[in-house]
Formats: sequence, structure tokens, C-alpha cells
Amino acid sequence: MSSSTPPPAEAAPGRLDRILAFMSLGIALLSIGCFFAIMIGTAMGMTQADYSSGIWPIVAILPMFGLPLAFVLIIALLILTWVRRGRASGTEG
Repeated sequence: MSSSTPPPAEAAPGRLDRILAFMSLGIALLSIGCFFAIMIGTAMGMTQADYSSGIWPIVAILPMFGLPLAFVLIIALLILTWVRRGRASGTEG
């Protein structure tokens, strides 16, 4: 009978992992929603002048900054996960 070592226990995700995950998801969904709002507004006949008042400037700018920010947050989450798993397995790098 061979004695095999059990796989190392998976470390539970920390608070920072959950914050990064929910922030990236929220920002991405909000940006995609704003993108669709602009598409629907344009299809309904809104002109460029209509987008210059009210909340529309924010709706127009948010996808340009929100989607890259969500991508960066996802990359940061992946790096944190790789580091945590590397430390849990006893190797770094």
C-alpha cells in the first residue's frame, strides 16, 4: 500500500479577492449597460447635441474608462490568485 499525500487545502479567497471580483464585475456591467444605452439612444434618433446635457456625458464616457479599468482589475485578481496558490503549494514564482 502506498501512502499518497493529500493535495494541499485550497485557501479561501480573502476580502481583497472578493472586492476585486465584484468591482470588476460591477464596472464591466455598468459600462456595457451604458454602451447599450448609447446604441439604443442613437437608434431612437438622438443626435450628438442630445448627448451633451444631463447624465448623457457620463454615460458616453463611462465605457471608455470602465472597460479597461475592469480588465486591469481582473488581471490584478488573477495575479493575486496565482500568488496565493503559489504560496499555498510551497513554491514562489
